[in-house]
Amino acid sequence: MLQVIRTVISLLTLSSWMMAANAAVIDDYVFSTPEQQNRFIQLTTELRCPQCQNQSIADSNATISEDLRREVYRLIDEGREDQDIIRFMQERYGDFVLYKPRLNAQTLLLWFGPLLLLILALGVLVVIVKRHRKPAQPCVLDTTEQAELDNILDGKQ
Repeated sequence: MLQVIRTVISLLTLSSWMMAANAAVIDDYVFSTPEQQNRFIQLTTELRCPQCQNQSIADSNATISEDLRREVYRLIDEGREDQDIIRFMQERYGDFVLYKPRLNAQTLLLWFGPLLLLILALGVLVVIVKRHRKPAQPCVLDTTEQAELDNILDGKQ
């Protein structure tokens, strides 16, 4: 029982440290209003770190992410709208910086590629199944085969 309590306390301590580490990014900046703080949190979680493969700038410890968080803070402090900030980051770092890329000519394959692959795979599956399916043809026996079959069946009855 004591071991279970120690384990629970350890897990709670670890989780509180992890939450404090995540909140450390926000604590570095002083916001005028809670709305600005919420916008900062939302924007930094929507923007991807250009250096890291799959982390937002809020989660990344890379130097570029620190710079981008500082830039987002500056733009929010200047009173820029969220779309202006996202457009600024997109112009500077390309579509990669967005976790949800815009639908345009360059991203059509990204958006519809999986659907096309699924349709192609289903088409290949249908072709394979049709090739391997043989139509049932009646078996025609000649007279000697028929007589042999009759003898076998007569013996079992």
